[in-house]
Amino acid sequence: MSEALGAEVPGAEVLRPERLGAELGERATLVQFSTAFCQPCRATRRTLAEVAAMVPGVGHVEIDAEERLDLVRELGIARTPTVLVLDRTGRVVRRAAGQPRKADVIAALGRAV
Repeated sequence: MSEALGAEVPGAEVLRPERLGAELGERATLVQFSTAFCQPCRATRRTLAEVAAMVPGVGHVEIDAEERLDLVRELGIARTPTVLVLDRTGRVVRRAAGQPRKADVIAALGRAV
């Protein structure tokens, strides 16, 4: 995941709060697509929540992929967990599948804010 989280997203999608079903962070938002029985999703949830708590203005939104198949299809989410890093406007600036390391999430946020 560490290499993938650093990958820029060309022609990136913009996700507004009404599409996400949650408010965006003031500076950036970490969006996690999960499923109920995904073991790495639990660890990813903890990691993203920790980072969001320690970086001012960063929000964390978890989306149940099975409940939001419309968004999963639109964004081409192929596996869980998938993490999207949004800038303050909701533009997807980084994307990765798999369980992230905290340092990789912080580095990706540094490029988003």
